Amino acid sequence: MQKIQVNGKSHTVDVTPDTPLLWALREQLGLTGTKYGCGIAQCGSCTVMINGQAIRSCSYPVSAVGQQKVETIESLEKNGRLSKVQQAWVEHQVPQCGYCQSGMIMATTALLRQNPNPSDADIDAHISNICRCGTFQEVRKAVRAAANV
Repeated sequence: MQKIQVNGKSHTVDVTPDTPLLWALREQLGLTGTKYGCGIAQCGSCTVMINGQAIRSCSYPVSAVGQQKVETIESLEKNGRLSKVQQAWVEHQVPQCGYCQSGMIMATTALLRQNPNPSDADIDAHISNICRCGTFQEVRKAVRAAANV
């Protein structure tokens, strides 16, 4: 049993300490917005935020979470309103298949919280998620719109 803080709530999950956070979120808490992609922290589909930092949850053990604050894609919408990043994704029609998009939205949210006016180099360095559909130009437009740059 592991205790974790997810989306502002305390949870106890029945997993071994080495279980990746991704599987605790999806299988124990039913938070399926975080996706499994590669399992080796390369593609970014599993990106969540831990204490505001974008983290690849497929390789992050539950035991490393401790009392840190985990945020998933499910935490961004508030009272029926999309976050500014989610809204920019819709307005710029970023997703094609959409599978990788929750991870990209989480990485973008983390970036904009740290740097509200990112340069192209900042975007390239922080949004390293892989999109097989190739929507990277739309991602950049949406990041710029969310940043109001």
